[in-house]
Amino acid sequence: MGKTVTMSDIAQKLNVSTVTISKALGDKEGVSDEMREKIKQVASEMGYRYNVAAKSLKEGLNYNIGIIIAERFIEVGASFYWQLYKKVADELMKKDYYAVFEILKHSDEENAVIPKMIYDNKVDGVIVMGQVDKRYFNMIKALPVPVVFMDFYEKDSTQDFVITDNFYSMYMLTSHLIEMGHKDIGFVGNARSTSSIQDRYLGYMKALIENNIDLEKCRQWYVSDREDDGEYTSFEVPEVLPTAFVCNCDKVAYELISKLSQSGYRVPEDISVVGFDNYVFSMESGVEITTVEVDMRTMAQTGIDIMMKKINNEKVKKGIRQISGKIIFKNSVKKIN
Repeated sequence: MGKTVTMSDIAQKLNVSTVTISKALGDKEGVSDEMREKIKQVASEMGYRYNVAAKSLKEGLNYNIGIIIAERFIEVGASFYWQLYKKVADELMKKDYYAVFEILKHSDEENAVIPKMIYDNKVDGVIVMGQVDKRYFNMIKALPVPVVFMDFYEKDSTQDFVITDNFYSMYMLTSHLIEMGHKDIGFVGNARSTSSIQDRYLGYMKALIENNIDLEKCRQWYVSDREDDGEYTSFEVPEVLPTAFVCNCDKVAYELISKLSQSGYRVPEDISVVGFDNYVFSMESGVEITTVEVDMRTMAQTGIDIMMKKINNEKVKKGIRQISGKIIFKNSVKKIN
């Protein structure tokens, strides 16, 4: 086993006092931001590890943050929320915090059961990822620890929400289809299920309205892919098809492409398809979906920054933080006359 790296070792390497090292690593005043970052970087490179147990006893903190995700959002294989969780856990490690993961069971959500991690006093704060029942939301926000909600929002200006800019991103993506000549454009998703999907649907609708596209005609191609609580359900491809579909997420977009293929249609030769999220999926057909890339890293950093300020009793402006998305052009859209 290698030698344990101490503050004195770091101080010697940087030719500063151990007091300066202690202040920088403890995020205390008396050190410039530039020097603080330099010290933290060198400490990390040298393999320095905080004595979290000692800090916990001294400061009355657990140095754990609870991450709650409803079980309906936990998918086998590639999953948006699993990817987001990993980004958040990674950012927490940089702050010398650990992520305590808990799957929210449907019965616990329905009955607004307080998470065990709170009962056992195991965490200093809670991050909820993905839409939850209103009763559960009201219970969580009343907890005696800081709370941050990610990838959804409610009508409550007293809480902190971090979301991607779903409305504008989907507006731009649908506008791209229209610029490529498409006017018969369907939507796959349930606008009643989550705030994210609803905003994406409204962005899609804005693009149609702005371009004087027949809304009634397009409504025949509205396909629901899940229950109102967000639980995925099987869906059927309409008998009469549009020239393009806007899907609320990549997972559903690939499922749609599979169903179209089974019916003898090719993407993009016969029908164009776009998605949202840009996380890993692959298809034997070689189709890669034009989509919106969600900036999970910035979402994670923003959420953790809010959480740290709340834990340290710093003043935080409440409300919604929207993180911009980016359109990723691939090969699932065809230009038509």
